[in-house]
Amino acid sequence: MAAIDPSRRFLKDVKRIVIKVGTAVVTRDDGRLALGRLGALCEQLQTLNSQGFEVILVSSGAVGAGRQRLRYRKLVHSSFADLQKPQVELDGKACAAVGQNGLMALYDTLFSQLDVTSAQLLVTDNDFRSPEFRQQLTETVDSLLSYKVIPVFNENDAVSTRRAPYEDSSGIFWDNDSLAALLALELKADLLVLLSDVDGLYSGPPSDPQSKLIHTYIKEKLENTITFGDKSRLGRGGMTAKVKAAVYASQAGIPVVITSGFAGDNIVKVLQGQHIGTLFHQDAHTWVSNGELNSRDMAVAARESSRRLQAMPAKERSKILLDVADALEANEKVIVHENEADVAAAKDAGYETALVSRLALKPGKVSSLAKAIRVLANMEEPIGQILKRTELSDGFILDKTSSPLGVLLVIFESRPDALVQIASLAIRSGNGLLLKGGKEARRSNAILHKVITSAIPESVGGGLIGLVTTRDEIPELLKLDDVIDLVIPRGSNKLVSQIKSSTKIPVLGHADGVCHVYVDKSADMEMAKNIVMDAKTDYPAACNAMETLLVHKDLMENGGVSELLIELQTKGVRIKGGPRASSALNLPAAPSFHHEYGSLACTVEIVDDVHAAIDHIHMHGSAHTDCIITQDREVADIFLRQVDSAAVLHNASTRFSDGFRFGLGAEVGISTSRIHARGPVGVEGLLTTRWIGRGSGQVVDNDKGVVYTHRDLTHQA
Repeated sequence: MAAIDPSRRFLKDVKRIVIKVGTAVVTRDDGRLALGRLGALCEQLQTLNSQGFEVILVSSGAVGAGRQRLRYRKLVHSSFADLQKPQVELDGKACAAVGQNGLMALYDTLFSQLDVTSAQLLVTDNDFRSPEFRQQLTETVDSLLSYKVIPVFNENDAVSTRRAPYEDSSGIFWDNDSLAALLALELKADLLVLLSDVDGLYSGPPSDPQSKLIHTYIKEKLENTITFGDKSRLGRGGMTAKVKAAVYASQAGIPVVITSGFAGDNIVKVLQGQHIGTLFHQDAHTWVSNGELNSRDMAVAARESSRRLQAMPAKERSKILLDVADALEANEKVIVHENEADVAAAKDAGYETALVSRLALKPGKVSSLAKAIRVLANMEEPIGQILKRTELSDGFILDKTSSPLGVLLVIFESRPDALVQIASLAIRSGNGLLLKGGKEARRSNAILHKVITSAIPESVGGGLIGLVTTRDEIPELLKLDDVIDLVIPRGSNKLVSQIKSSTKIPVLGHADGVCHVYVDKSADMEMAKNIVMDAKTDYPAACNAMETLLVHKDLMENGGVSELLIELQTKGVRIKGGPRASSALNLPAAPSFHHEYGSLACTVEIVDDVHAAIDHIHMHGSAHTDCIITQDREVADIFLRQVDSAAVLHNASTRFSDGFRFGLGAEVGISTSRIHARGPVGVEGLLTTRWIGRGSGQVVDNDKGVVYTHRDLTHQA
């Protein structure tokens, strides 16, 4: 079963439901009753009835069905001369009387096939003016429900006292949508479901490709912003009537969901708490923090804020980063306090040691982060740099310039320090940002986000950096390829793979960090021991930590391998072996050569030479970071040229593969992609290019009047 939408957890306590089905659902385009949809509806109601729900049905469709039947009767009894005369519209009340009979007969037949009993209740507007009627109505319905009978309500249009029941909206209720809302209140229902011919309430006409489905209606925000399309093709109200009824009921305390009646299981899905349709709830406005209403609103706010940020002078953008650094240091105590609470909760929950390690902000970390942000602030201005200048023709200069990507969505696990790095890089590069951290770092992320956004001036807007708080918002964000420009997942192989398969938005990142250190036969063994120990034990949970140690076969004979293994074991590293190492050194077998431990453990294997090491890395590595330790320059050059990884190092620890250590100021992540950015991604990786042309009246005119010079002026820029 699909995950429960957190805003719909209240549905687990629902018992009494009023379900209203509209004319467009009940009837076909030609006015005849839609037997398939009605059958599916009755099957859903039978399922709910058998599960102990108290189901009350309000059904439209009588007038439409009656009109179709009366037209046929009129045609049968008309002469040819009669048919030549102007046709008078059929009496609506007569249509209602005829259609009600047929509609109820069909419900009775369908329910009987499912061993369910139904009851018909016809009401009028005037009935509800009587307190005695309302009391009797409640008692009757309670009695029917106690026998597991499904009451089927409809307005008795045949005897309605309104002048034109399909146009006159005066009175206590004025259509079956408002009747359903009234009944939900009178009968103390726990939920009202309004079935329509569309998936729910849209921001504009559903036929408009720009219209978006609204999952939660917030009256204060949306009341005057929605553009409605045409009303129902056969009924009297359409979506406008449904929204009015839903607002009325929800403000009175009855939650409402508008969803499609065309799907055969939508009512069941609604009660399972799935994220379908549009929810109306009296507390909806309290579910939204900081004025951010939904995924699209957050993304749009980030884009608008990023454009204001880009328009600022470079010095003012740098000052924002300096203010962020100051704010972090000023709030260090509260940040550490919230982080300690996350760490304690993670330990109590039994999280793995590696995850807890990534979660903790170690002493001095906040100061270190602030220092890195100041370095970033003082770097060369990245936006608007002229990368190439060309004279296209006399008086026409074209510049290729650096430009922000737009809006980034970064999804990361565990590490709250990543939030700071990513946010500072986004500010420096002029990008808007949406952040989703792991639930285990909820308190740390919340305080860091609050501190950082408090340093962003109002002229830019706090919406520049949005914090996504629930996993359930991720699927919606991944659909927003029109407002989000790049997704950067930082976490497990499973997380990255899921993101890549779930979106049209370009994804930058790496799924694994299976990093290798190859110790060649000519290696300085003291250097080798230092590098191997650092690569594995400095921060075992990091993606640039060594996971596989490859050793030249000659080191088996001179004792070099034994020295390395003793050093590792002394530091508590658990060692697994590949086939050759397991046999020669009596080591337990590694689970796989492509295995990221993320802890004090590694795989060791013996190889014949540098070429065998390269082949092993290409076959089992993740193209992240790989290192060779050797004194032989020729062997080192072979390794550096041929290993196809994002970062390849000679006589240096894999732990150097990091944005800060590479001088990038910070990193938004490490990419193993071969498109756009590769390796540690800093400011430069968050930029794209655009063309700025300055002419003096040039026109193409079939290239007749243009003398192209295409002269490179880059060095004169």
